[in-house]
Amino acid sequence: MPQSKEEKLKRMEKESEKKTVDIDDGVVAMAVRYQGFDPAAYLQYNYTPPRADFQRSDSIVPWKLSCLHKAFTEGDIDGDLLVDIGSGPTLYQVMSGCEVFRRVILTDFLEVNRKELKTWLGGGSGSLDWTPYLEYVCQLEGRSSSAASDKASQLRSRVTDILPIDVHRQQPLASGALPPTGADCLVSCFCLESVSPDVASFNRALGNISTLLRLGGHLLLIGALGESFYLGGPGLQIPVVPLDEAQVCNSLKATGFALVQLSVYTLPPDMRVGVDDVSGVFFAKARKL
Repeated sequence: MPQSKEEKLKRMEKESEKKTVDIDDGVVAMAVRYQGFDPAAYLQYNYTPPRADFQRSDSIVPWKLSCLHKAFTEGDIDGDLLVDIGSGPTLYQVMSGCEVFRRVILTDFLEVNRKELKTWLGGGSGSLDWTPYLEYVCQLEGRSSSAASDKASQLRSRVTDILPIDVHRQQPLASGALPPTGADCLVSCFCLESVSPDVASFNRALGNISTLLRLGGHLLLIGALGESFYLGGPGLQIPVVPLDEAQVCNSLKATGFALVQLSVYTLPPDMRVGVDDVSGVFFAKARKL
């Protein structure tokens, strides 16, 4: 017997509710998995050679730093406030941005990552020596690598807050954390696909963080392509949503962004060191409509 219009609507509502519950359950499971995250191990896995070899033009970290430097110096990104979404225990993603913005806010869901950031920003050494990164960015800016200490001081002075964030909430940051108009620019690296159980929750998280950005502001998004897991510590395998270029473009469009640029890096064989199964990395520059 054919269903009435009301019955069809009720069925669709129930299916939508079930999908939401499934997504929420997956998000909770991801949060539980992250409780064993080890910042020092993660940094060792991903931010030392060969992935961070500044003598090689095909090393992944120099590629990311070059993409960020280029984006921040093209002249169309400006303002007062830059917010980094899901900083993790890393700082490289704001080293170029701190030249453009007077205020930088770092964010992360995990207290252990926020503690790692606070250690370095407070003048401590932290779990990784960021000096080679600072030197490389100085070279990209046309300065001597000896200017790295000045850049470190500048970065420490520009970071005004390190805040907890939950990208799966409609309001990811605490009320009043940002100006009413939002940030002028967002940067986010390897966050959304690494904390989302599926594409639907990835898209929802992307939509949530878009609320933190002013109209016309820019999003700089770096993420993994073709990755299903990575190691967040010894023996801690964390699932990742496998993305491709088309999905990245579709997700940005669906959440109110106009894609300005998309670049792709393919990992050479010796960069595949067993700490994940990533095949490539994307860099997207987009503008909020």
